[in-house]
Amino acid sequence: MTTTSERVSEATRQVSKVSQSVFDGSRLRVVLLVDVYDGAQQQFLEAYEQLCSQVAAVPGHVSDQLCQSIENPSQWLITSEWESAPPFLAWVNSEEHVQMVQPLHSCVRNTRSLRFHVVRETGTAARQSQPHRLQTSPRIGDGVIRHALTFTVKPGSEREVAKLLSNYASPEAQVDDTTRLCRTSLFMHGNRVVRAIEVRGDLLSALRHVARQPEVRAVEEAINPYLEQDRDLNDQASARVFFTRAALPAVHHVMSDELSEGERSALYYPAKPGQGMRLAELLAQVDETAVEVADAPVLRSTIFQRDDVVVRLVDVRAGRSVDVLPESAAGAELKSLLYGGAVRMDLITDRRSPDA
Repeated sequence: MTTTSERVSEATRQVSKVSQSVFDGSRLRVVLLVDVYDGAQQQFLEAYEQLCSQVAAVPGHVSDQLCQSIENPSQWLITSEWESAPPFLAWVNSEEHVQMVQPLHSCVRNTRSLRFHVVRETGTAARQSQPHRLQTSPRIGDGVIRHALTFTVKPGSEREVAKLLSNYASPEAQVDDTTRLCRTSLFMHGNRVVRAIEVRGDLLSALRHVARQPEVRAVEEAINPYLEQDRDLNDQASARVFFTRAALPAVHHVMSDELSEGERSALYYPAKPGQGMRLAELLAQVDETAVEVADAPVLRSTIFQRDDVVVRLVDVRAGRSVDVLPESAAGAELKSLLYGGAVRMDLITDRRSPDA
């Protein structure tokens, strides 16, 4: 039976505007949980020390710590602090980072990365720090984790790839007691593919669950010959590198307090070299403003960005549309950051899980 306090709490959650962003300027704490192969602890330590000296030179990096579990020597914890999220994301999503962490792969069984803005801190160091570097207030979430993958296929294969990606049996939505697949949206423009995923629970568990499904594995194997970047899904190292390079993280999400469904579209913004993060930040500002306007077309927007690839996933009111480039000062700056022009992507499939 639902209590009065639970009903009030649920009503509060429904009417609160959801806004998640990496662009508020507050300090970032990164936590990396590492499971090291038995007997490889010294090899791991040496690889970390080499990596540590390289990371120290990355702009925006402040400090890091390496810790070993007092209960299980195979469990390690790396924490690092960054001036803000954008410089960390620019580094962790770079080809430089892919090459930098290669020495760790032979001694690490599994890793999990968690990223947090610093909201409060205590102690002497905290009193000496700059208050404006803290996140000013808690943000409101909706319990959904958003992530995307992007890759390119060989020119001329687009029609066949689209057919393969649209004709597959959806995997079981329920991953475990706490994780569930909510929605998968797949778009293409030219030879670029973007697959956006929404999950309740643990993203890594959901991705592993999907990868193990025979119907999904068959499609992935079928498109392998068409990929511009070779991969072997039966080789752990090859698969890891491919999906690391394909990762397209969500850097901003905003949702109006209206609960109605909308029509989904994806807009692709190829940025000039080095301008991807700034372009994503401008789009985030545009959408933060857009959802505040009564009866505005935009209901929800998620900005994904990696290097010079920026994708804006937008849910709009039925029968409405959203401008690719707004007619404003922001639109003029956006245009100046584009390599070519922004385009609407073609929808290949959009699947929602029951009760999502």
